[in-house]
Amino acid sequence: MLATLTGLGLSTAAGLNAYIPLLVVGLAANFTDAVRLPEGYAWLAEWPVLLIIGVLLLAELALDKVPVVDHVNDIIQTAVRPAAGGVVFSATAAAAELEGSSWMADHPWVGWLLGIALALVVHLMKAAARPVVNATTAGVGAPVVSTVEDAGSVGISLVALFLPVLVVVVLLLLAVAAWWVIRAVRRRRRTARAVRGVP
Repeated sequence: MLATLTGLGLSTAAGLNAYIPLLVVGLAANFTDAVRLPEGYAWLAEWPVLLIIGVLLLAELALDKVPVVDHVNDIIQTAVRPAAGGVVFSATAAAAELEGSSWMADHPWVGWLLGIALALVVHLMKAAARPVVNATTAGVGAPVVSTVEDAGSVGISLVALFLPVLVVVVLLLLAVAAWWVIRAVRRRRRTARAVRGVP
């Protein structure tokens, strides 16, 4: 159960920033006992891989804070973030096999699907909210919101690894945020239609 919560938390974090949970898991596997990656995922803790992830993270941190460029980045990340969510969920689900979870051992694809789906949902919320933020703040809000998202990704990743029971709280907050994003996007569309005189 805890491995599933860890996977859900890391996948959520990947939806905000693909590289942060990958880096956190890789570093935690090297420096703590909190993560024991199975053989099929040991590459995630190798230093050349962590260096590449670090470089990609630096690029993401810069690109995501520039209005318009952040939108292009979100289009590219539509494939990357769900893939990262699948990897981090699967790595923790596979680690659960080491703890004797026969269900995850018998259904390894479930971790991939859950990780991909959750990261994709979070990514789509982020991608839908960003144009609203950019339009309502004339682009000034982009770096602020991006920084909050990055901090959230770090925080969720750490909670997922070290306090996985709190992931339930994170997911509830995410549901509230999703509701707010959907309302904001709908309100913006209604306003745009009213300005154009479309019913």
